[in-house]
Amino acid sequence: YLVNTGWTGGPYGVGNRIKIEHTRAMVWAALSGALNQVKFHQHPIFKVLVPEAVPGVDSNILDPQKTWSDPIAYERQAKDLARRFVENFRRFHYVPLEMMEASPAFE
Repeated sequence: YLVNTGWTGGPYGVGNRIKIEHTRAMVWAALSGALNQVKFHQHPIFKVLVPEAVPGVDSNILDPQKTWSDPIAYERQAKDLARRFVENFRRFHYVPLEMMEASPAFE
């Protein structure tokens, strides 16, 4: 599982740090099997599965775009980050095609 323990709602200095109680609830849900009972959707840029709900966590913070006051700014930042992931990953040209296909989509 990938758990955001950093910033949400904007870049550093604009957004807020994820509350520790939310981090704990997300880790507990992952380890306890509670996430086996929830629906997921695929993030359109990063291609990770995002839970629709996590016990003890406001569902609005599970989708990072919902925490930003400017959805266009979020998309711009997310695509820039995805582009940097893809550029960095190019140096690993020997990895299987399946791994390359799982990389973020930012076009």
